[in-house]
Amino acid sequence: MKADVLLGLQWGDEGKGKVVDVLTPHYDIVARFQGGPNAGHTLEFKGKKFVLRSVPSGVFQGDKINVIGNGMVIDPALFKEEVEALEAAGEPLHHRLKISKKAHLILPTHRLLDLASEAAKGAGKIGTTGKGIGPAYTDKISRNGLRIGDILYRFDEKYREVVARHMEILRQYNFEYDLEKLEKAFFEGIECIKRFDLIDSEYFINHSLEEEKKVLAEGAQGTLLDIDFGSYPFVTSSNTICAGACTGLGLSPQKIGEVYGIFKAYCTRVGSGPFPTELKDETGELIRKKGCEFGAVTGRPRRCGWIDLVALRYSIMLNGVTQLIMMKSDVLDDFDTIKACVAYQIDGKETEEFPFEITENLKPVYVELPGWKTNITNLQSEDEFPEELNAYLNFLEEELNVPIKIVSVGPDREQTIIRYQE
Repeated sequence: MKADVLLGLQWGDEGKGKVVDVLTPHYDIVARFQGGPNAGHTLEFKGKKFVLRSVPSGVFQGDKINVIGNGMVIDPALFKEEVEALEAAGEPLHHRLKISKKAHLILPTHRLLDLASEAAKGAGKIGTTGKGIGPAYTDKISRNGLRIGDILYRFDEKYREVVARHMEILRQYNFEYDLEKLEKAFFEGIECIKRFDLIDSEYFINHSLEEEKKVLAEGAQGTLLDIDFGSYPFVTSSNTICAGACTGLGLSPQKIGEVYGIFKAYCTRVGSGPFPTELKDETGELIRKKGCEFGAVTGRPRRCGWIDLVALRYSIMLNGVTQLIMMKSDVLDDFDTIKACVAYQIDGKETEEFPFEITENLKPVYVELPGWKTNITNLQSEDEFPEELNAYLNFLEEELNVPIKIVSVGPDREQTIIRYQE
């Protein structure tokens, strides 16, 4: 048995949480493989809305096992808040959730370092969420981090050693903070973590595949935020691409099966960084309002623009995508004309390759397609799609050379249409 991978192909916020929830009935295990509480996965069903930050999105399917993989970083305080909110909503997690001993911890001082570093950048801010993700991954790579497994033995001693080093750095920033308050919530979170099954997740995942159990690996953020292949330096601190599922769960590349690539019918981005198709006009504002484009974790308004097929082809290539999933199709219901960027013009030359650096000299090359001018939120099957929506889907499939298997026509899990029924 092979593990399937589901990940975002744009700058994050593609709707991965909803799709994982929809696909989970077909799997036995859902495993997050990278990122941390900076990534909010939003799910809506039965009139309720949930935002997951660290817990995998398969948690609402009660008979499924959910795994926080070794590639993740966990803030115990935020994890405790998330667990308590889910349990208060009637979603007990104790027997549904397992945590890798090799996942790294976000310490209170990681959050302080994140805020201090971002403040020091001034106008050159990256747009971090301030959750301590970058500093935690920095400690991981520099071999100074603390992992989930460390809480089982001499943890207080290990913790104080790391915090002392962080405080020395913070003194250089001349940054004011209240560590005592943060530490109280942190250690309460540590006790919450101890309630769960702490596992050697690489063995658990591989043994599960050997037992013919179906595993879905869930990514966070998006391909264009990958630390190696994204729009650096305006990226996250982990590998968001398919290869990250291998390192973030302990999977051999030979164990990867289907790769589901998720994208919006348009494009968004949160925070700083280049965005070739961004619309800074009434059209962009209309997309933002219709799509409720505000960060699930931060509440920040997302920048909006037309779909970028140059970037999508790049993402599909990096991930080896086998099936595409288009989200938020309904947001484009009211447009007479829809644009799609098919190439970039850089210094007068046209290219279909995603460049090393996106500068102001880059101009998107658009094609225009007719909008469907129809409310599609109540559609039940592909047979009901308006002609123009089918034309848009066919155009995208020809440009991207990958089938679009699923089309979302609204935020609820029921507003999901499977194409190419087997």
